[in-house]
Amino acid sequence: MKIIILNGSPKGDVSVTMQYVAYMQKKFPDHNYQTLNVAQDIRKIEKNEELFASLMETVRSADIVIWAFPLYYLLVCSQYKQFIELVFERQSGNVFSGKYTASLSTSIHFFDQTAHNYVHSICDDLDMKYCGFYSAEMMDLLKEEERNRFQKFLNLLFTAVKEKISFQRENAQLVFSSWSYVPGPEVKSFETSGKKVVILTDSRDKSANCQKMNDRLMQAFSLSAELVNLHDIDIRSGCLGCCRCGYDNVCVYSDGYHDFYIKLLGKADIIVMSGTVHDRYLSSTWKQFFDRSFFKGHIPGLKGKQIGFVISGPLAQLPYLREALSAWADNGGCHALFVTDEVGNSEKLDELLDATAIRLLRCAEAGYIPPPTFYSVGGHKIFRDNIYGNMRIAFQADYRYYKTHRMFDFPQKDFKTRIFNIFFTPLIKIRGIRKKVFSNLKHHMIKPFESVLKNA
Repeated sequence: MKIIILNGSPKGDVSVTMQYVAYMQKKFPDHNYQTLNVAQDIRKIEKNEELFASLMETVRSADIVIWAFPLYYLLVCSQYKQFIELVFERQSGNVFSGKYTASLSTSIHFFDQTAHNYVHSICDDLDMKYCGFYSAEMMDLLKEEERNRFQKFLNLLFTAVKEKISFQRENAQLVFSSWSYVPGPEVKSFETSGKKVVILTDSRDKSANCQKMNDRLMQAFSLSAELVNLHDIDIRSGCLGCCRCGYDNVCVYSDGYHDFYIKLLGKADIIVMSGTVHDRYLSSTWKQFFDRSFFKGHIPGLKGKQIGFVISGPLAQLPYLREALSAWADNGGCHALFVTDEVGNSEKLDELLDATAIRLLRCAEAGYIPPPTFYSVGGHKIFRDNIYGNMRIAFQADYRYYKTHRMFDFPQKDFKTRIFNIFFTPLIKIRGIRKKVFSNLKHHMIKPFESVLKNA
């Protein structure tokens, strides 16, 4: 069989993901493999239509297409996203139609599921036969048990294709509304009370709902908000994944992104992020913004900010996109509010935009950030363990930050609990004591709250 690898790493062949591809070629040598470095070569592909057409013909000849990529900020990298956008923009979906496909990723398992959900839904939109995904931890290939697991996945994949097994589409086609938002003449204008507001957008169409929502919010914020278009920022390219920023939080690119992030967004109290749904995410321009913020590593660079997501398009049909944006905010110590144009009614959208503006202002004035959820708690533990462990050398800035802020909060450092467990765990094995403890357990659980409630 002819297997085409769509390499989603900006590093090309010198990437961890491609080591898994190399292992696949070693273990299943009877197939014909060809790797297309579409993320690394995206600039050439975008400018050279003949090159793009040649790549499409290569895909057309495939029996299996494998989407292989590293995770970049809860999804694929912006360069890979841009390639996917080109496929749709140049109406080349027929090349992929009917092809068997699977996705392969490498990561530290932080929201790898949203990346695979995205790729799966793209494959459904391209009318491909999606056979499943394999999400590997970066170093899994060094473990015999995981190598065996990977071989089993590949064997099942190749067998399914050989036997022409059927696969059902799992993601419904997106339904986009064509209605045009007409903002009302009366706008409730709220005083920002010294709070710095930045509206960040990628919209370049003044007639689009996204731009009209931005204009409405500008008026709601008493015209004191700063409207910034991502296309006007000096951003040379997407993240390369080189990790050079890991030592001192300085990106290898000397463009305008660093100053924009630190001096503008870093000093803002409220950041409104406005965009339109492109395929199954926001635009690759927005993805580039998120990817490039990795110069801060795993440090919450916008901690304490109020974030407003203003989205034009069917967000309700993309639960993993909302989850990814919510997780980004929660993991970064921010508070996120959402408003979309899905209501389909201008008067109602006016109300929602005005309400979002006042809610963001009130939360900023109160300094309110919600308590962390699983997104933040789970993310912290994954980052903490990796930064303390095998990522420490590369991410020295992270390590210094985590150590200074006492974020290496491993359970074994809680000596009081450890001593308690050492003495009382053996006692629980005695039936009489165990019966007495568990019969009063619910009362023991609420006892520590007595003093708090008494003094409230």
